[in-house]
Amino acid sequence: MSTLAKAMSKFRLAVVQLQVGGVKADNLSRAKRLVKEAAGRGSNLVMLPECFNSPYGTSFFSQYAERIPGESTELLSEAARENQVYLVGGSIPEEDGGKLYNSCIVFGPDGEMILKHRKIHLFDIDVPGKIRFQESETLSPGDTLSMFETPFCKVGVGICYDIRFAELAQLYSRQGCQLLVYPGAFNMTTGPAHWELLQRARAVDNQLYVATASPARDESSSYVAWGHSTVVNPWGEVISKAGTEEEVIYADIDLQYLADVRQQIPITAQRRNDLYSVTSVQRGNS
Repeated sequence: MSTLAKAMSKFRLAVVQLQVGGVKADNLSRAKRLVKEAAGRGSNLVMLPECFNSPYGTSFFSQYAERIPGESTELLSEAARENQVYLVGGSIPEEDGGKLYNSCIVFGPDGEMILKHRKIHLFDIDVPGKIRFQESETLSPGDTLSMFETPFCKVGVGICYDIRFAELAQLYSRQGCQLLVYPGAFNMTTGPAHWELLQRARAVDNQLYVATASPARDESSSYVAWGHSTVVNPWGEVISKAGTEEEVIYADIDLQYLADVRQQIPITAQRRNDLYSVTSVQRGNS
C-alpha cells in the first residue's frame, strides 16, 4: 500500500454531544465553538446531535423550524468552511411547503451543502407507564436514502429512529458505505435498553463503523435525552463513548481494519442472494 493510500485509509471522526437549551442563538454559538475545537484536534469529519438548535419535542418543532437555507444552516456552512471539515449538521426542524421535517444537512470543507436527509421513520411509540411520543403529530417523513462521498469513504445518514430499521443500514452497506452516522436523541426508557445494542448490531451486521450523536442530558427538559454518544467499529466494539454531559468524543476510523474484518468473516460473499434479498425501490441521494 502506498503512503498516500495508507494515509487515506484512516481519518478522525469527532462527535459533538451538545447541551441544547431553549435559546437558539446559544445552541448555535456553542455548536460552532465545539466544531472548531474538534477541528483543532485533527478531526476530518464532525457530527452534531439530533435537534441541535432546538429542544426536542412536538411542541417545539414549529417554533424553531427554519427553511433551508436559513440561520442554522448558514452557520453550519460557515463552520465547515472555516474549519475545513465535513460537517454532519445533526438535525433541525425544517419547514418546507407548509410541512415540517426533521432534517440533517451535511456540508463539505468548502462550506457547500452536499446532502439533505429528512428522517425517514418517524418516532411514534407508546410504552405504557413510561413514554409516549408521536412525531407524526407535527412532522412529515422523508422519502430518500442519503449518502455522501468523502476522500476517505462513503457515508450513509440516518436520524435516530432510522437506526431501528436494519434494512436501511443494509442498503447503505450494499451501496458502498463504510461509515453510518445517526444523529439521535434516545430517551431514558429506550436509551439504556437499546441505544448501544442497536449501534453494535448495525455495525456487526454490515461490518462497518457506526457513530451516533446525542444531545447532552438535561434532567429539567420535557424530553430527557439519554446522552452517551458512541462510535462502534466493524467488530462491534465500542471504541469511543460519551457520558451524559456536554463533550466531544473522538474516534480514528481505520478502513484497513474494516477491510480485514470483512476478509476474515466474508459474509458478503457468503450471502444467499438466491434465497433472499433487501432491495431499494428508489436510488438514494448521493
